[in-house]
This record gives sequence, C-alpha cells and structure tokens, in this order.
Amino acid sequence: MAGSKILLLWVFSLLVQQAIGQQDTGFVKIVQGNYLLGGKTHQLNPLRKVHIQTFYIAATELTNHQFKAFIEATHYITDAERLKNAMVFEPGLDEFKWLQDSTACWKYPNGKSRGGIEDKMNHPVTSISYSDARAYCAWAKVRLPSLDEWEVASRAGASTLYFWGNDVEKIGEYANIWHGRNHKVADASDGYLYTSPVGSFKPNAYGLYDIYGNVFEFCEGILITDPKDRKLAYARGGSWWCSKNACGFFNSLDIGRVSPHASFSNQGFRVVKL
Repeated sequence: MAGSKILLLWVFSLLVQQAIGQQDTGFVKIVQGNYLLGGKTHQLNPLRKVHIQTFYIAATELTNHQFKAFIEATHYITDAERLKNAMVFEPGLDEFKWLQDSTACWKYPNGKSRGGIEDKMNHPVTSISYSDARAYCAWAKVRLPSLDEWEVASRAGASTLYFWGNDVEKIGEYANIWHGRNHKVADASDGYLYTSPVGSFKPNAYGLYDIYGNVFEFCEGILITDPKDRKLAYARGGSWWCSKNACGFFNSLDIGRVSPHASFSNQGFRVVKL
C-alpha cells in the first residue's frame, strides 16, 4: 500500500514537472553575450557590437487564437476598429500601393469582403498597430523584443544577411513571401496568398519559425536617425507581401518604420517573456 502511494506521488510529481516544462516549450532561450549586429553600409542599422542579457523569445508569431483571448478578457478595441484606418492589399495593385478599408481589423484582416479568421486561428494576428501589440503585452505580462534582441534571435549565430547564408534563393524553404514578379497577379505558389499558419516553414538554428516573412514583427527601440519630434514604430523580418523585387526585408538586417497607430494586414508580432 505504501509503495502504491509512493508510486502515485512520483507519477503526480512527474506530471507537474511536465506541465511546468510545457509552459516553456513555446519560448526559445537566447543566452547573454556579446553579438555583432548591423551592416557596414546600412544607415539605420550600422555595424556594431552589443551586449545582450539572457531572454526568452516566442518560437512563433502571436496567433489570432491568442489575440482573441486578450480581446475576450479585456474588451479592448484596436486602433483599426477605432480609427477605421487599416490598410489592406489585393492582387492587381501597383507596387507599394495599399487600400484603406474601414471594415478591416484583426477579425477581418483583409476587410470583411475578403473573409474573416474563423478557419485561420493558427495564423498570426494582423491588422493591428504597435499600440495594440503593446496593449496585449501589458495584459499577457510579456513584452516586445528590442531591435537588438530580435536581430540576435533571427541570426541564430550567423553573421550573414540570412541565417542560412547569403543565398536569397533559399528563402522559400524558410518563409512565406510573395514569389511573383510583381503584385499585379495573385501569387499563392507557396500555398498561401496572404498569411500562413505559424510554423509552416523551416525554423532557424535556434528553433524560431517565421522569423522572416509571414508578418512584419513589431520591436521596441529607437534609432539615431529618428526625428526628435516624431514617434515611430519599428517592425522587422518582412512579410507575406514582401518579394525579391519589392520590400525584400525578409532578412536579419533591415528595419521597417511605421506610425504607432497604423494597421496593415502584414503586421504582427512575437513576444518575449518578462
């Protein structure tokens, strides 16, 4: 009898340990150290050495399912819902042209006429602003990665433009991007016209999925080139819209800039544990 109780206690302890461990399976540990970031000729991201403290970054971008839990718990109203200013895309537009759609928001990331997220709960949340991302982080007790942390995580120890090297032709193995020559004709050659479920492509050496492509990921930080009287939000990694011929930001070097209250259907984020 005593032996049975001991066995039950051991099994219970093992289950608890497994449950605790599962809480961390969605995050990747990045150890502290000195890292070389930036590029020799990059104006926004010059070559430099930085010291990074240990942090834990989400293996995937935040999903519609996770963001919905935040909305249901807080009844938060996103910038796109409040300002009616979300920008969406449809094939046929000229390069770098987007449409303002007052119906677009996180529930209808490309506008109501293009459908909702009912069957896309494992896709990254989009059509949210930097301000919305920060509101989620405050509720979930997490934070956005800094510009430097994001770059360290994305490089996964590499010093090249991409974490696998400098050959852009390999991008299709690791990222959901736009493969078409331009944006005049719809491109779903990789299986997705817009976003893809998180983790659909190969991860980098650290085990991070979609660090390039799928959606731009908001980061914290400021740049020395920032206008003193203007607040900007930063996002990195490129998106499903980015192509080799337009906005090829699906790399570890480039940094995108946008208004803190702007919402696009190719913007999202991943989080860092406090």
